[in-house]
Amino acid sequence: MEPKIWPERADWQGGSSFNSLFPFMDIPATRDLSNADYAILGLPFDGSTLLRPGARFGPRAIRAAFSLLDRYSDNPQQRDPPYSQLRVVDYGDAPLVSYHPEETLARTQQAVETLLGADVQPICLGGDHSLSLGCVRACAAKYGPLALVMLDAHPDFWTSPPNLTAYHSNWLRVAVEEGAVDPNRCIHVGFRRSNSMTILDRVLASNITVVTTDDVRRLGVGHALEAIRKVVGESLYISLDIDCVDPAFAPGTGVPEVGGFTSIEILELVRGLKGLPVVGFDVMEVSPAYDHAEITALLAATLVYEYLMSRL
Repeated sequence: MEPKIWPERADWQGGSSFNSLFPFMDIPATRDLSNADYAILGLPFDGSTLLRPGARFGPRAIRAAFSLLDRYSDNPQQRDPPYSQLRVVDYGDAPLVSYHPEETLARTQQAVETLLGADVQPICLGGDHSLSLGCVRACAAKYGPLALVMLDAHPDFWTSPPNLTAYHSNWLRVAVEEGAVDPNRCIHVGFRRSNSMTILDRVLASNITVVTTDDVRRLGVGHALEAIRKVVGESLYISLDIDCVDPAFAPGTGVPEVGGFTSIEILELVRGLKGLPVVGFDVMEVSPAYDHAEITALLAATLVYEYLMSRL
């Protein structure tokens, strides 16, 4: 039976009880987009997670970790904080429905479309990775089929389960099938050996480029960045699943896989995206229940900060 939205909550714009707002550093917390170029949008949902839940609390943890960041990057190429030159606001959280994945995807898409309609670039904090489908649907509706950089331990290309269009392990497959993502301009960086090896041939047959962590370890971060620039083009969306990082550096996630990137490798990858024509960015799958000393949330917050630095 199709789950129903509670009538008394169907039009409620307050979101779920998992919402929270710790504004990004010193930027305004506002729904006024008239003076914004970038907006932080929280997506507190993990209703399509197959293994360890808890990513619904990811946006809250990432925002809290922003308070731990220095206002200045350790990147010697960038001295001033990004919001000294970029107009960035914290838009709060989308009003998602914790028990209804399809409605949540629709509300995610609507929230991102609101930002794009004001010519504001979305920077989304998850939440499980199924939410990226709502984000790319919104971006594709404005820009057409997207180029995509997916930083992830897994290809997210499994078939759909019964009675569910998308979940966190197949959102990319759905996005490609719908035409929201152009597989010829899509690159997956961070794949490593797991049960996902059984569908790697399917991913490659779709013309998606794959760069493994072994490739990066042997050939360096520069190899991955060169591959990215060869593949992608205009209207680029970047989706970063925190499990692309080794659990030694980011234990707070639902499906950890050993052998991932170090903190400095993922920082270098994000910094290396400078100059690319990005239309949207997300960090997904931060699950604070499995974190230690907030190191995963701190890394995720730092990656958002460094992404903004790369826009200068």
